[in-house]
Amino acid sequence: MNRKTPARVGLVVVTAAIAGTLAYQSASSSAPSFSEGVTAQEDGGLPKTATVFDDYPGVANLEPDLLGALRRAAADARAEGVEFRVNSGWRSPAYQDRLLSEAVAQYGSAEAAARWVATPEKSAHVLGKAVDLGPAPATTWLSEHGSAYGLCQIYRNEPWHYELRPEAIENGCPAMYADPTHDPRMH
Repeated sequence: MNRKTPARVGLVVVTAAIAGTLAYQSASSSAPSFSEGVTAQEDGGLPKTATVFDDYPGVANLEPDLLGALRRAAADARAEGVEFRVNSGWRSPAYQDRLLSEAVAQYGSAEAAARWVATPEKSAHVLGKAVDLGPAPATTWLSEHGSAYGLCQIYRNEPWHYELRPEAIENGCPAMYADPTHDPRMH
């Protein structure tokens, strides 16, 4: 074996690790943007500066226990210099349906779109039980500390999507689903 081979393998491993970290940080900075148009606040649309402390319907209509946990976590994260932004929270059924239609157009089929957007009848966002957060430092902070507040990432492909799992405070977050198509609640 050539003495340079281990060095090349090491370089490939380090390069792959850096690329993976950058891809994760890029993906976790915000959820996919399916809706280019402006969505009315009463349907759950939020400005890019929205926080868990704001009173927009997309935040205020979150389930009270979820919102309380988010606010406690955000206050503690803020003390460490990390700010939470709400990319999406509660959504009206009409807004969810629009997001689904846009995802079908983007991904080419309802089956492919289902990896990213649920129907209005199945969406945890429509029920006020899910929130999409960013930027990357916020989702990184939550991946490390969220279970202490009962806040868990649910889908491996959506590092920005969090839901309340109160049992996580004692037991840690449950295993993630690969994507929403693996979640029994979506069937």
